[in-house]
This record gives sequence, C-alpha cells and structure tokens, in this order.
Amino acid sequence: MGLVRVEANRRDFLRWLATAGAGLAAAGIAPAVFAREAAAAGTDVVVVTGATVVDGTDGPARPNSAVVLVGDRIAWVGPAAEVPRWGPARVIDGRGRWLVPGLWDMHAHGIEMEELWPPLFLANGVTGIREMQGYAENRATRDKIVRGELLGPRVVLASAIIDGPVSLLGPPITQVANAQEARAAVRAAAAQGADFVKVYFYLPRECFTAIADECDRLGLTFAGHWPYRMGQLEAARYGQRSFEHSFGLPIATSSRRDEFLARLDAKPFDPKAPRDFFNLARELDRQAAQAYDPKTAERHFAGLNALGSRLTPTFAVNRVISKPADTFAHDPRLKYVSQDIRDYWADRLTLFTPVTPDQVAQQEDYFQAQLRLTGEAYRNGVGLLGGTDCQNPYVFPGFSLHDELDYLVEAGLTPKRALQTVTRDAAAFLGRSASVGTIGPGKAADLVLLDADPLADIRAIRRIDTVVTAGRVLDRAARARLLADAEAAANRPPSAKARSVRLPVRGCC
Repeated sequence: MGLVRVEANRRDFLRWLATAGAGLAAAGIAPAVFAREAAAAGTDVVVVTGATVVDGTDGPARPNSAVVLVGDRIAWVGPAAEVPRWGPARVIDGRGRWLVPGLWDMHAHGIEMEELWPPLFLANGVTGIREMQGYAENRATRDKIVRGELLGPRVVLASAIIDGPVSLLGPPITQVANAQEARAAVRAAAAQGADFVKVYFYLPRECFTAIADECDRLGLTFAGHWPYRMGQLEAARYGQRSFEHSFGLPIATSSRRDEFLARLDAKPFDPKAPRDFFNLARELDRQAAQAYDPKTAERHFAGLNALGSRLTPTFAVNRVISKPADTFAHDPRLKYVSQDIRDYWADRLTLFTPVTPDQVAQQEDYFQAQLRLTGEAYRNGVGLLGGTDCQNPYVFPGFSLHDELDYLVEAGLTPKRALQTVTRDAAAFLGRSASVGTIGPGKAADLVLLDADPLADIRAIRRIDTVVTAGRVLDRAARARLLADAEAAANRPPSAKARSVRLPVRGCC
C-alpha cells in the first residue's frame, strides 16, 4: 500500500468538501456544517484514491474512484480526478485495487475473548458482527468497543438464548416453562440492552407465542433456531426474522414434510436424554433432503418472502460437522486459538460428526443438499445472510467468513450477491442501512481494500491490503500486528488470558 502525506491547506480542502457534498446532503448531513465541525475538531482526513469501488449496491463497480473519509465517516465518493489537493491527509493508494464495504458476520460468538476474537475479526475485514448469545461478559465487551476502550468490530448483541424447560444447553441461557416466564425473559432482555431476542429449539408453543407477543409489545425483534414445535412458516408469521443453520429447511421443502413434522410433534423432549430429540430431528432433516419437492419448496420460499424472514445457512459450521472429527485437527489457523478451546473443540465435536464410511457418505450428501437448497432459496428470492457460527469447533473469527462466502457462491450465488449478504443485506436486516453496509457519503468509514477483484472471484476477499474500521486505518503492518498479538495471546497460559473462566467455551449451536 502506498502512503504519502500531502501538505496543503486543510481548511481549503474542507471548504471544497462543503461545496461538493451533495451526497452528504442526500444522507441528511449538512455538508457545510459537517466540514466546519471537522475543521474545528481537527478530525483526520483519509483519502483512498484510484481504487475500483464496489459499493455494495446493485450498481456497477466504479474504476479509478476516490473515497474521502473525515473522522469515522465517509464524506465524499467520486472520480479520483475530481478530488482537489488536500492536506494534511493520509492518502491510501488504491490503484489496481478494489474497495468494498466492511464485512459483517451475521452469526458469531465469543467476542468477550478480547485478546483473540476482536483482532481476528478486524484483521480479516469483519467490521461488524451479530453476536448470537448475550450475557454479562460480552455485553461488557460490546460497551468497551463502543466507548473506544477496545479495538473491535461493531456488535449487534442478542439476548440470552431463551429455550424451554428441557434444553441442549446450560447456563447462561434462560429456560422458560410457561408464557409468564417467557414474557419475563423478554422484559429482562430489554432491560439488559439486548438488540434482539434469540429463540432456541425446544421452546414449547405457549412460550414461543408469548415471546413473539412480548417482543412486539416492547418493539424488539426475535430470531434464532427453528422451534421444533412450530412449522417454519408459522414461526415466521409470528415474527421470527431469521432461521439459522438451515435446520428444518429440508423438512419444510420435502414431499414427506407432514410425515416428519408429525413424528417430531409426537416425540416428547426428554429431560433425561435431551439430545435424543435433536438427533432424531437432524436424521429426519437428512432423510427429507433426499425427498425434495419443487412445488412444496416453491410454496415455502414464497411464504418466507411474503413474511420477510431470512435464512442464515452457516455453511462454515455445517461443513465441519459433516466431516470426520479429525478432519480439521491440523488447520493452520489453530495457532490463533488457545489450547483450552482446542481441547474443548476436539472433545465436543465427536457428538456430531460421522464415523463409519456410510455415515460419512450420508453426511456429505446432506451437506450438498443444504447447498442446493440454499441455491433454490436464492433463486426464489429468499433473503440470505452470511454467518459462520464461529466459536464452534474449527470455525474461526474472520477467516471462516471468507469460507462462508465461498460456500454461498458454490450454492449458486454470484460473487456480488454473496458479498451483499455480508454488507448491504446484513445492514438492511439489522435496520442500519443509513450507517453501514454500502459505500456512500454519510456512511460509517468501514472499508476493506483488496488486491484482487471479488466480483470476478469471491476468493479475492482474502487478499486484503487495508481495513478501515470506524475511520481507523489498519494497513498491512497493523493487520500483521493484530494477528501476531492474537497468536501470542493464544499461546499464553490460561490464567494469563483476558477471557472469562466462568463461561463454557462454545457457541450456541
């Protein structure tokens, strides 16, 4: 990356910005006021010049463009030839490179591991995450990031996971047995500052409908796993905004849908063997994938579209659990993961992964069916979100979102549409389109500068030159330091790590 500092009259540059800021005005920001405030505050100016801007919208890429950043916001976007002399400013040479919006991992866990996860996200261009399980530790981490005390991605944080009186999970989830307890759990989430409510597999119908009603009353949204006692479309009608991991999608699009749903409805949740129900549901889902019915699927996808519910396939984690347990044991990215987490991953993964040759073949077929189903959902207009479920075994912060984009393209999305699932579409889903997700005046200065064209090959998303997060520039050297520091933290003794010793080292899924 070429960096120079050009000394000129900074006030002249901001004066130009005040007169050239039609985009700022369109974003509801008075350009003259913005420039005046920036000058008074001595706010840093950064200019990315000469890059091809892939702005996250449906518009074409714009070669030889410039993006002017003032503080933590984008102030101007246009042809590189139209930017005047500036100074003092930091100039990033974008010639021969591509500039995309900062990425969002829409299903993540573990942000409270402050020496490990936040730097790994940012080094990989992930400037925002949807953290899918809330508790005191990660609420504290989110607040540190907001206050500027910790460098990390923007965090949209769930409530505690809300599940029924029988659950696959233990603390810190919230278990509810009736409508009164369910409503109280939603009120507690609102009081704790949750951005949305997370629902889980084993919620009784009475509890699920009470959660939906209380969320509506308090102005909260809710999302999460398919609740087994409800059909997906029924859950969507009650307001569930996203369904994670493709669980239940094969059943919902199968010619045997009613048969399999009846079998699940007839089986109780056994508190002495809670995993038995999950295992049955997963096996029926696998069998359903072999009985795909186009007409049933078309009706299901049309229903999701009409209700505005999204799918988050999380292929990154689904790929891991479709392979034998030792498949990823030598992944080079493990150097960024502490030994206690590695040990936990190796132990827990055996609960899910295939062992015999027949099981391996069945799970591979199941994974390929999930790819095909996601492609069908995309072609039928269903909204998709790119997420990884990082903190589950061998799913790595930042790195695995690049893998997820590969899988989305393999499923049938174009590279541009795959990229939009973690930029524009993620922002729209979160209600943050005015501030993030695309490159335009008034938007947050969250950007990733790439050495190759992601629209030609989505794998270019790994070829990162520079990351800008809330206006802070992380060049190659800064990104290398983030990775080196995370590696060093991962290799320190457990007692020396800045992470909770109370929480289980796992994701929710």
